[in-house]
Amino acid sequence: MKKNNTVKQSLKKGTKKTTKSAQELITIGIDLGDKASRYCVLNGTGEVTEEGSVPTSKKGMMQMFGALRRCRIAMEVGGHSPWVSRLLIALGHEVIVANARQVKLISTSSRKNDRLDARVLARLARMDPELLRPIRHRSEQAQLHLLEIRARSVLMEARTSLVNAARGLVKALGERIPKCDPDQLGVEQLKSLPAPLKETLRPLLEEVESLTEKIDVYNERIEQIARKEYPETELLKQIKGVGTLIALTFVLTVGDAGRFESSRDVGCYIGLRPKQKDSGDRQPQLRITKEGDSYLRTILVQGAHYILSARGPDTDLKRWGLKLAERGGKNAKKRAVVAVSRKLAVLLHRLWVTGEVYEPLRNSNARTAEKKPAA
Repeated sequence: MKKNNTVKQSLKKGTKKTTKSAQELITIGIDLGDKASRYCVLNGTGEVTEEGSVPTSKKGMMQMFGALRRCRIAMEVGGHSPWVSRLLIALGHEVIVANARQVKLISTSSRKNDRLDARVLARLARMDPELLRPIRHRSEQAQLHLLEIRARSVLMEARTSLVNAARGLVKALGERIPKCDPDQLGVEQLKSLPAPLKETLRPLLEEVESLTEKIDVYNERIEQIARKEYPETELLKQIKGVGTLIALTFVLTVGDAGRFESSRDVGCYIGLRPKQKDSGDRQPQLRITKEGDSYLRTILVQGAHYILSARGPDTDLKRWGLKLAERGGKNAKKRAVVAVSRKLAVLLHRLWVTGEVYEPLRNSNARTAEKKPAA
């Protein structure tokens, strides 16, 4: 379809030809690309009045959408959607960020291209925005703080890869690097190895030491951010196994504690809820949805591992998880860890909302008190 410049002109601020009622019905779908994005404009009757592309840059978006009156604009969630949505909202538009994974009309279409995706986004947004399963992006400041955590995670992955490589390489010659935590591994651990092997591995372990120093810098900055900007993290750190990293990541990812009607909804938001495919009396056990933030889900699982371990203190959550693991089956322990991580997320949100003092054995003590006979 040819680009219709007359429609673009009629949408500009100050144009007298377009009525106020028509302006309220203008809907735009944008399929965001890395360098250029396709858009589709629908008028009040649902007709396509303009299609084209716009550079995926702040300058390009400002030039294209800055001169338009308030419109409803829909886009898919992606790498560029956070800053694009914030920019368009600042320009006065209604912005809908669609979770395309949950919209089969987009994700599983047999005719999938940028132009058609923009059309589908526009038509669904025009009919009912809830059909797009809209998500809400965090603020720019929260995004910057979360980048500190994500950057640290990248360095952690790089260090783990180098440590595993070093330990694997020496085994081929019948040698072993002494056991220690990754943050303790360095050139000093090469003393017991033959001289040629020392020289070969020295640059690799020097890089490990350098990464450890950089990770320590990020740890300090994360502690400062949590202490100065997010004092609510102290409420979450009452739980043994939840440190600053988990607490701050949870607060930054959720964003607003009041966004959920119930703390139980947090498990669904993070993707720790089992999938459902019930039919009649058939209720199969399925895997979790994994629809939420993958990094938050990962570190919550790490926290659950600590809670269920021998090092974890005695708590209601630990007792519940261990009972679940005792039910038997090959994957009972894995299911228990996931279930504990889901309950941990619910508990974190509850402490955040209420500001309560955490009582590790609150439920167990209450049951014991009920069983005691009256004097």
